Amino acid sequence: MTKGSIAIARSVAEVRRRVAAWRAAGERVGLVPTMGALHAGHMALVAAARQNCRRAVASIFVNPKQFGPREDFSSYPRPEADDLAKLTEAGADLAFMPAVAEIYPEEFATTISVAGPSDGLCGAHRPGHFDGVATIVAKLLIQAAPDAAFFGEKDYQQLMVVRRMARDLDLPVEIVGVPTVREPDGLALSSRNVYLSPDERRIAPNLHRVMREAAGQIAGGAAPDPVLRRQIDELNGLGLRVEYLELRDATTLAPLADTPRTPARLLAAVHLGRTRLIDNVAVATT
Repeated sequence: MTKGSIAIARSVAEVRRRVAAWRAAGERVGLVPTMGALHAGHMALVAAARQNCRRAVASIFVNPKQFGPREDFSSYPRPEADDLAKLTEAGADLAFMPAVAEIYPEEFATTISVAGPSDGLCGAHRPGHFDGVATIVAKLLIQAAPDAAFFGEKDYQQLMVVRRMARDLDLPVEIVGVPTVREPDGLALSSRNVYLSPDERRIAPNLHRVMREAAGQIAGGAAPDPVLRRQIDELNGLGLRVEYLELRDATTLAPLADTPRTPARLLAAVHLGRTRLIDNVAVATT
């Protein structure tokens, strides 16, 4: 069925039928996996898919397997009509919107676990989260069979997990990272930003500011450990309760203790009120 100019698939069979027809016509297909509650960051992914491919498919599926027992699965926003309007405006060709039972039928028993890039960071603080991410993304890539799939760099560890998973499983798909979209004050766009109170929203951009300052100091030759300790103290003092702030290799996500000589990233997670914010900043090398 269709809504406006965008087609909607609710089943695996339907998404496969539509993508197969496009590929048979020689059209390159891009996939943008999302959990809905779409914002300008997601639209940047759709724009990248449209630029890179003839056809753009966006999936909307709130994946229960990547939420912990005390996380916000039941309350996670699901504004379907608004999401479809945004995808239509962005020029997406197809929205794949399966029910949970379509993705995880009764007696579903398979989990994909990706060692290495899933270790530490969010992987340490959200046990099982990246198993859920890897499992759903693998299923979506197999179901939709795109030529390329597009992921935001805001969820940088997730991007690295997906790249490793696709490479290790020999999935014939290009994994494309798209730069983080930010508010004018630097706050990374996230569907969870709606949880911030007005006072918290004023505090939140300090995360990106402090991370940029730390990245600049480390790039300038300062020892990472004392820099990060100072920045953690500053963030905690501002009310941003730090879960982690770490320097990692940009490709492997291996921890770095010294001034980096290869591409590196600062990655952070903080809690502000009831909202968990994540961000990452590239660290220039000399």
